[in-house]
Amino acid sequence: MTGLQLMWYVLIGILFAGFFFLEGFDFGVGMSVQTLTHNEQEKDQIVHTIGPVWDGNEVWLITAGGAMFASFPYWYASLFSGYYLILLLILVGLIIRGVSFEFRAKMPEDRKNMWNWTLTIGSTLVPFMFGLLFTSMVQGMPIDAEGNMSAHFGDYVNLFSVVGGIALTLLCYLHGLNYIALKTTGPIRDRARNYASAFYGVLYFGLVAFAALLYFKTDFFEKHFASTLLLLIVIVALTLIANISVFKGKEMVAFIASGLTMVALVGLLFSGLFPRVLISSIDPSYDLLIAEASSSHYTLKIMSYLSLTILPFVLAYTAWTYYIFRKRISHTELTEGY
Repeated sequence: MTGLQLMWYVLIGILFAGFFFLEGFDFGVGMSVQTLTHNEQEKDQIVHTIGPVWDGNEVWLITAGGAMFASFPYWYASLFSGYYLILLLILVGLIIRGVSFEFRAKMPEDRKNMWNWTLTIGSTLVPFMFGLLFTSMVQGMPIDAEGNMSAHFGDYVNLFSVVGGIALTLLCYLHGLNYIALKTTGPIRDRARNYASAFYGVLYFGLVAFAALLYFKTDFFEKHFASTLLLLIVIVALTLIANISVFKGKEMVAFIASGLTMVALVGLLFSGLFPRVLISSIDPSYDLLIAEASSSHYTLKIMSYLSLTILPFVLAYTAWTYYIFRKRISHTELTEGY
C-alpha cells in the first residue's frame, strides 16, 4: 500500500464524516417536521433553519461518491452494484426530500401536509438505509474472487444492520434537535431540548446493542482492538457530553458533540475495515484490499493536486455560508420561500 492510497482512503472517510456531520442535522430537522411541531408556522420555522444550506450539505455525498469512483474504482464497482437496491432507495429518499422543500413553499396551506410528510419520510429513509448499508458492509458480504457480490435479503437486512440503521437514524434525529435548539427561538426551541433529553436515554441502549453486536458480528476487536475500543469510548463520551450540554442549555456544545459522534462512528467503521474496503463472508482471501482496489499512482497523484487546489475554496465558501446565515429563526420573522 502506498502513501497516496492511504491518503485517499482517509480522505473518503473524511468526506463521509463531513456529510453525516452536516447533512445529519438536515435529516434530523426533516424528521422533526412531523414529530416536533404543533402547527404549520412551527414547521415553516424549522424548515427555514436549513433552507439556505441543505443542498450544499448534500454535495459532500456527491464528492465522496466521486472520489471513490476515481480513486478506488473496484471498490466503487462492487459496492454500487452489490448495494444497487439500497442505493436506489437512498436516491428516492433524497429526491422526495429535495422536491419537498420546493413544493411545500409554493403550496396553499391546505395542501402542504403531503409535502411535510414526504420531507419527513425522505429524511428518515436515507439515514436508515445508510446505516443498513455500512453496518452490513463491515459485517461481511458474499463477495467472490472477482469482486462480485451475490447477496440475499438476509445479508442486507439482519439484526446487526437493522440496529445500525436505527442507531444512525436516531443520531441524526438528535443532531437535528440540537440544531433546532441552536437556531430557533420560542416554544419550538424549548420543545427540541426536551425531546433531545428524552431520546438520549433511548440512544444509550442503542449504543450498547451496537457495541455488543459489533463484537460478535465483526472482526474489528480481533484485528483492531485498541482503535475499536478507543473509538467506542469516544462515541459514548461525546454522547454524554451532548446529553449533559442539552440539560445545561449549552446548545452549541450539544450540537458539536452530536455531530462529532457521527464523525467518530465513521472513523470506527473505516478503521475497522482497514486495510480492506470490502469484507467477504465467503473467504477472507476474497476481501477487497485498499492496494487492490485503487487507481494507478499517476491518477491518484493528479487527483491529489486538483483536490488540494480546490478544497480550501470549498471549505471557505461553506464556512462563509454558515456565517452569513448564523442568525436564529424566530416564528415571528418568517417570509415566503427560504
